[in-house]
Amino acid sequence: LHLSAVKLAELHSDLKIQEKDELSWKKLKAEGLDEDGEKEAKLRRNLNVIMTKYGMNGKKDSQLVDTNYIKDGTESDTLDDPRLEKLWSKAKTSGKFSDEELDKLWREFKHHKEKIHEYNILLETVSRTEDIHKNVINPSEENLVKEEILHNKHRELKEKLRSINQGFERLRKVSHQGYDATSEFEEPRVIDLWDMAKSANFTEKELESFREELKHFEAKIEKHHHYQKQLEISHQKLKHVEGTGDKEHLNRNKEKYAMLEEKTKELGYKVKKHLQDLSSRISQGLQHNEL
Repeated sequence: LHLSAVKLAELHSDLKIQEKDELSWKKLKAEGLDEDGEKEAKLRRNLNVIMTKYGMNGKKDSQLVDTNYIKDGTESDTLDDPRLEKLWSKAKTSGKFSDEELDKLWREFKHHKEKIHEYNILLETVSRTEDIHKNVINPSEENLVKEEILHNKHRELKEKLRSINQGFERLRKVSHQGYDATSEFEEPRVIDLWDMAKSANFTEKELESFREELKHFEAKIEKHHHYQKQLEISHQKLKHVEGTGDKEHLNRNKEKYAMLEEKTKELGYKVKKHLQDLSSRISQGLQHNEL
């Protein structure tokens, strides 16, 4: 796959969550609690997203590279959207961003690209389900269940599209004006969650509690970013030492690399599981708004 050390650690975290979700689903299925197959379909979508994200779906250039935004003076990934490319080009040449801020902004652009990937995968799934449903001649109770599944998927599409539109408007604003020093959050995933939370059916007290939890979540993400950077540095050092033939030095670097790799995997898993939980709570709040 030619993945970087950081990307391999991320893949491990994603697969660990996928495995846990599949084990939970098998237990539900054994108890007869996924008769409509909705949870199974969601698992397939999640696996499809993982395969697309890491270039494992057989398509060239589908991988969402997770290295820093600068690599030998050029971007290490493309954004696959002329509007995003134009915004990014304008931001780079505006002189309004430090190198650190450009790094942060590039992460926001990549996060936005990933959201569009996920939306397109869900849209394709819904289209296939609708085609199958249209070909059914005799309506039945089972078909009524499938209609409810389609309704839920359309609601999920609506939520994802709203998030994409909000995200693009934010990127447009930041690219033109620079970062706001008084901004409450910096991490793209946290900004998304906070924007959605403000639209959900939360009381003022619940919203304040959620804001505090997001602060802790952002600190967890920053810690994960720190270990990702350290892992990448350790990987580069290890490759250098391997060429020197110094076994003692090599063993020390291997031990440090293994420790950093394990810590990065562990933190990556915790971050993604926490993100899953927070997203689920917001989704429930948004659904209440529609009732």
